[in-house]
Amino acid sequence: MHSRTVNGDSRLAFWLRVREFAVPPSMIQSATARRTAGDWAGACAAAHVDVDLNLRSVARAHGQELAARIRGDLRHLAPDLLRWHMPRIAPDGLLRPGLTVSLARYRPTGHGDGVHLVARTPPAWADAGQRLSLALWDGSRSAPHPHPHPRPDRRFRLDLHRHLWDARRSGELRVRSGADLPPADARPAPEQHALPVRDCAVDRWAAEAGLLLHAEGRTAGNVTVRLGSRHRVLLELPAPGGAYAPGPPRITTRSAGGGDSALPVLPDAATWVLPDLALLRAGLIEADQLHPLVAPALVPGHRPADTLPAPDGGATPRLVDCRGAQHRIGLVDGVLVPLDHDPAEIRREELLAALTGTPLPCLQAIDEVHRRPESLVDIRARLDHGDVAGALAAVEDLLGSDALLRGGALREELETAAHRQVAHGLFRAGLSGLGPPPVQPAGNRSRDRRNHPRRPTLR
Repeated sequence: MHSRTVNGDSRLAFWLRVREFAVPPSMIQSATARRTAGDWAGACAAAHVDVDLNLRSVARAHGQELAARIRGDLRHLAPDLLRWHMPRIAPDGLLRPGLTVSLARYRPTGHGDGVHLVARTPPAWADAGQRLSLALWDGSRSAPHPHPHPRPDRRFRLDLHRHLWDARRSGELRVRSGADLPPADARPAPEQHALPVRDCAVDRWAAEAGLLLHAEGRTAGNVTVRLGSRHRVLLELPAPGGAYAPGPPRITTRSAGGGDSALPVLPDAATWVLPDLALLRAGLIEADQLHPLVAPALVPGHRPADTLPAPDGGATPRLVDCRGAQHRIGLVDGVLVPLDHDPAEIRREELLAALTGTPLPCLQAIDEVHRRPESLVDIRARLDHGDVAGALAAVEDLLGSDALLRGGALREELETAAHRQVAHGLFRAGLSGLGPPPVQPAGNRSRDRRNHPRRPTLR
């Protein structure tokens, strides 16, 4: 097990936060139930994936055979697993915006680059709800919805990593992630060039580069590995006997923009140590916290839990130091109220507060929970990752189902999330082109950096 802790590794802290909020257990359970029942479109809806393709249109344009292949892949698509493995960016772990990821590549006659089944993310300004969309790309410019980068990305691609979205092949994750190998710090250091960054899956690079070259119709050659925006690595892979054996390739460090743009690029999914594997080896996550298709591959013999943990309902009253005594505040008839003061006293204190006086500490605590609760960071994270139902459930757990929100940070977060949904709707409807609306929604705060087109990647 690695000696690193979450406090000493920002990458582990980043992915631990992503695993907590990005794909909630309720989404996984709902999407899995619909997928196993044969309802692939319902599974996509449960996982917040919009379907921008029509199989009848595909059959007319490309033939029944291709349409049947795509239909077979869609029936085994686990959209929640796809969301689990999609590329993400710092600092909040949101989906990388404006991205087109190839999931499968088909080669019908007469199409040079073939037809791709792709997953797309909206641009940063329209990323409310963190929704994905499924579409086909065949090189044409026509698309149901405009997108800033409609062409499949060379670096972020999953057509060579179907085990990251195809339920039939999820068991391949163990070998493809290197989980069957001992941790890097438990093996002798390989004789290779020192890499400028850590957490590279260098033991898998040769095999993964071989798969990439084979998909490109090559038997040998060089492959570029991108390690962030400033570092490049060149892999030189000979092909003795026409076969690629796992092992350390020849590695040459290059600077960015070194003239290797024509070379194949190792997919990002093959470049880095799988985050779930790193978290497991660091002891920061349990197998039950992983996706149920991921856990058995990384922890052989593990059986995922069949049901979600029951919520506590927030029934335990909270304690408040009130004028030298410990009092309780709790939910009564769907409203957060002080439990140790009689109604007449509460009415007097509320009148005092209305006249700019200082109310009881119990009433101050209730007001603070309404305006800026301690769990505001977690509620904000749920909203940012599109888990609106989870965020509202957390608010009801705090304030009760009949509470009227007061002005403050909590209300601003909920209002901003609603305004951003409008921006996403305009993008989906094609009413805002490829840029944000001329007038930004009210309530956007300076902390919201998603109006900017680019943000740094955490690696």
